[in-house]
Amino acid sequence: MTPGKVDVVAPLKVAEHKIHQFVQSKREWIVRALAKIAAKSQQHETLAPAVYGHGADIPYQGASYKLTVRPTKLKKIKIEFSREFIVHIPDALIIHDHSAEIKEALIRWMKKESKIQVEQLVNRHAEKKQLFPQTIKIKTQKSRWGSCGIHNDIHINWLLIIAPPEVLEYVVVHELCHIKIRNHSAHFWALVAEHLPDYQSRRYWLKKHGSSLMLGL
Repeated sequence: MTPGKVDVVAPLKVAEHKIHQFVQSKREWIVRALAKIAAKSQQHETLAPAVYGHGADIPYQGASYKLTVRPTKLKKIKIEFSREFIVHIPDALIIHDHSAEIKEALIRWMKKESKIQVEQLVNRHAEKKQLFPQTIKIKTQKSRWGSCGIHNDIHINWLLIIAPPEVLEYVVVHELCHIKIRNHSAHFWALVAEHLPDYQSRRYWLKKHGSSLMLGL
């Protein structure tokens, strides 16, 4: 369930009329749940700008950076970051509304940067307790910050690049620790604390600001 939307997942062999019957039987619960989600959404404002243009504020690593737009002879939009986001816009686009194109380019850039930073964090923490993932993947997820698969594949939500760096580090360590302990027992949290003694403050930040973060760019 997301604001104003309900997705129903059912086995392929279930008849469509049975699915509709099930939804009808849960109608009151669905209405109440949607109302709660809508109320919660209104309490959290998106961190993203309304328009991606010159002077816009772009969230990144727990701070906000100005966006500078410059024309370029290149054929594709190029993103640079150095105390501000510099977006080089091809001459062919500069005369048009390029907000959507800038947004897409920023997301691509942040996904790549997420992969780099997650790999660095894995290298920093994995050897201490031999918590080596099989693969590391950056994903777009609507309800999860990270996961550790049965084959020790680590998945991290790229939106964490918007949060303070210590929050991304917490999620990476959290998933690495699941390589050794698959539950959230006291032993699991003790293992997390061995890597990050202050993990609780990082976890609290995510609980407090996660809804705004999940709204994305």
